[in-house]
Amino acid sequence: MKHRIHPDAFLPRTASRWACLLLAVALGSPAGCGYSVVRYKGAIPETETLAIAGLSNESYEPGVEAVVLDALRREALRRDGLRLIEDPERADLVISGSVSGLSAGPRSFSSVVLALEYEVYMNVRLRAEHRDGRVFPIDGRATSASDVYLASADVEATRKNRRETIHRLANVVAERVYDSLYESAAP
Repeated sequence: MKHRIHPDAFLPRTASRWACLLLAVALGSPAGCGYSVVRYKGAIPETETLAIAGLSNESYEPGVEAVVLDALRREALRRDGLRLIEDPERADLVISGSVSGLSAGPRSFSSVVLALEYEVYMNVRLRAEHRDGRVFPIDGRATSASDVYLASADVEATRKNRRETIHRLANVVAERVYDSLYESAAP
């Protein structure tokens, strides 16, 4: 004769009910707090295609506009809300603008006044314009970012750290720009 163990044998009946109740509250509470699943497809009315026009570089950092442009394109593909196309004339929505500033300066120093860390600040000016003339505002806080990188006695290591920081800042700005764009387009 086999003995069957009841599934609730290890928990008192009231404890399993409390566990179910807590699970239901935990799963339902994000919706009550204003959190929801973001759907990028169809989030911007009458918009299916996106083009990102070449950015101009107003900073003293050569090639930074290409880094930001690449980050904006990768973020558009990652979100999968709009189909990315090359021709701004055929696109429903066009993002254009410039990298208006990139500056770096020492942030912390050693006891013999050598820089230990540098801070990089990036600022971009972007405009999102719909084919019908509507302009979607992009929050000014979304278009700037700063980060810190370590200095090194090895010049190449310092350059590499700076380059990686610039790429990281471009990715952060791209994420924030699309967040701002979808928020401003929401009904």
